[in-house]
Amino acid sequence: MTMPLWKAWLLAARPKTLPAAIVPVWAACLLAFQLTGDIDLRLALVTLMGAVWIQIATNFFNDVIDAEKGADNEDRVGPARACATGLISRRAMYLGAFGALFLAALCGLLLYQARGWLILVIGLPSLYLSYGYTGGPVPLAYRGLGELFVILFFGLVAVSGTLFVQTDSWPWQGGILGLQVGLLSAVLIAVNNYRDLEGDQLVGKRTLAVRWGRRVMRRLIYLMTLLPSLLILFLGVQPFWFFSALILAFIFLFLERRFLRPDGVSSKLLGLSALHLILFVVVQHLCLGLTSGRL
Repeated sequence: MTMPLWKAWLLAARPKTLPAAIVPVWAACLLAFQLTGDIDLRLALVTLMGAVWIQIATNFFNDVIDAEKGADNEDRVGPARACATGLISRRAMYLGAFGALFLAALCGLLLYQARGWLILVIGLPSLYLSYGYTGGPVPLAYRGLGELFVILFFGLVAVSGTLFVQTDSWPWQGGILGLQVGLLSAVLIAVNNYRDLEGDQLVGKRTLAVRWGRRVMRRLIYLMTLLPSLLILFLGVQPFWFFSALILAFIFLFLERRFLRPDGVSSKLLGLSALHLILFVVVQHLCLGLTSGRL
């Protein structure tokens, strides 16, 4: 397999997963504006770049470590992986991953200067777990903890942390919004693991899909797709957001029922799951615009 080097790096960065880094910052900034009437665009941009670089580092580590452990090989169902196919050397991929972490740390330093030591409490575990997701003594992805990791760090921590950066406080609404975003982000991981079940099983990667099987996993994906819309009810009377998000959820539930087959999954569903995550916050944005008169 051959392709230009820039395209191989783009493949390793996994653009379809980047909404999981972008959406929490976007959603939290919308909530900050709703609560305070203001957004610090400079801090928002720094937070966004930090989240994106952490996501890219996670994907780079995942690419090289899965190749080393044999989880990615020529028999995999999904897109080719850069290290497993020899497009990028393992040494280069590790360097790329640590380079992405360095850029994320620089963003964290700017946030530390703005908000103090609590940024370290949020940032340092996030930096480590970009590696610890697939590497280290307890690799989360190999212990069936991938979905929980995403809900916590790409949902609750990312949203609440961004809200703290913007407001210098911890509003309770950030917990609800973080759970919503985290659940929809976890759908991406769940779909990916559903697709890779047989290959993961062969190399001892004990994802939830491997542990529970496809039947239970389909139900979990359906639940994580629907629940974020229902949680809007806990954020007050926002009928436009609630009903629009609920309609979106049922559309994507229909697509999931179509593409999640007993023997595998269509490659389209990962991109569609990312689209659902984006559209969820688009509807939140429209709701804010309608209620504030700034649409």
